[in-house]
Amino acid sequence: MAEFPTEFRYLATHEWAKLDGEVVVVGISDHAQDALGDVVYVELPEVGATFAAGDEAAVVESVKAASDIFAPVSGSVVEVNVALEDEPELVNDSAYVDGWFFKLSADNPAELEDLLSAEGYRQVCESEEH
Repeated sequence: MAEFPTEFRYLATHEWAKLDGEVVVVGISDHAQDALGDVVYVELPEVGATFAAGDEAAVVESVKAASDIFAPVSGSVVEVNVALEDEPELVNDSAYVDGWFFKLSADNPAELEDLLSAEGYRQVCESEEH
């Protein structure tokens, strides 16, 4: 059963976002990594890259498919998870802790309020299964 941590905000496209001090940490949900299967490659954005909310920011590839990862809020990339270059399976093993993709310095942290709550995201996932 997929986990839906309540301290995170979500996109219907299966990214999660968590405000951590001054930055927003971004990854894909437990539900998404489960649907993808074994993650074999992650293409991360460059540090310093700037995105608007909803822009394609990264790519995750699994044995089943490749999927775009979208920026949940507008901002600049301040850090990427370089561990994923050698261990992309961290996304499968620990989607919410070790498998994060990148961190953004948010232009407007209030954009997080526009994202789905854990319950709202759970409903999106359940509707996809039917």
